[in-house]
Amino acid sequence: MKLSELLKNPEIRRQLALYAAVTVLFAAGMAFLHPAAAALMLAAGALFCLLALLFHRKRYEALARLSDSVNRVLHHAETETIEASEEGELAILSSDIQKMALRLQEQAGQLREDKLRMSDAVADISHQLRTPLTSLNLTVSLLENPDVPPERRLKLTRDLKTSLGRIDRLIEALLKMAKLDAGAVTFRRERLSVSALVREAARPLMVPMELRGQTLVVETGDAGFDGDRLWCAEALGNLLKNCMEHTPSGGTVTVRAEETALYTRITVRDNGEGFDPEDLPLLFNRFHKGKNALPGSIGIGLALAQAVIAAQDGTIKAENAPEGGAMFTVTFYKGVI
Repeated sequence: MKLSELLKNPEIRRQLALYAAVTVLFAAGMAFLHPAAAALMLAAGALFCLLALLFHRKRYEALARLSDSVNRVLHHAETETIEASEEGELAILSSDIQKMALRLQEQAGQLREDKLRMSDAVADISHQLRTPLTSLNLTVSLLENPDVPPERRLKLTRDLKTSLGRIDRLIEALLKMAKLDAGAVTFRRERLSVSALVREAARPLMVPMELRGQTLVVETGDAGFDGDRLWCAEALGNLLKNCMEHTPSGGTVTVRAEETALYTRITVRDNGEGFDPEDLPLLFNRFHKGKNALPGSIGIGLALAQAVIAAQDGTIKAENAPEGGAMFTVTFYKGVI
């Protein structure tokens, strides 16, 4: 930056005018003592003004570099390092701007990842909806035929209801996941009995389990934990449903719980065929369907369960039980670990 450009700054002009006025006043006072002293005072004042200009130029050049760096960050520079300054105020400013730049870059990266996840989610949702919608269109076209026999029409109507139910379950699960992702869910903290929670979560499954001749064994004792009753029942219900669907007729689904001074641990186990080893790392991914998934599976129940449990400072693990069958282990901690 040229000195002439600095002089265009009104603040610098006012400072120089003040320095010059003070210098002239002191020089005029010293002229009464000795002319040489007055001349020396004027020379010192001129040198001081020049040094002040050089100092201001250095500061403005540093500020210009900071401004350029900020501009590059704002225009989505992938990696931008803010030059450190040796001066006190500028060093603090450059440090704060560096922190801001890093934070903005992290947020930009997070936004790119969110966009990719959103794109994948939209693709998955479209794929999930396409199958029941295709079935609905086909069923409706068949029902429009006036020559369809009553028995055939009744079966088509049941198929229509099944497809609508699948779409309803998918949309309901997606809405719940969206609320969790947006942080729009406020979890209540109340003392919950694991035994009562299992009964509430298993209530919608008792009829299908009875039709399959399956038995639900609950060995939870007096174990309990602090959590949101409705959301915890939702999560536990998804685990029970998964076990029920993969338990053979006449099989058993077992729920056990233990409470210690540090945590409450709940295990849900079946005596089915268990998980395929290749599916274990992917079980809690949204829309993932294992090799032994049922034809009407949506692939979001376990992901929803994990999101609910994690949001309440809990953990969940899926594995094959040593005795055979699938086993889920849910742990709710009594404090932050």
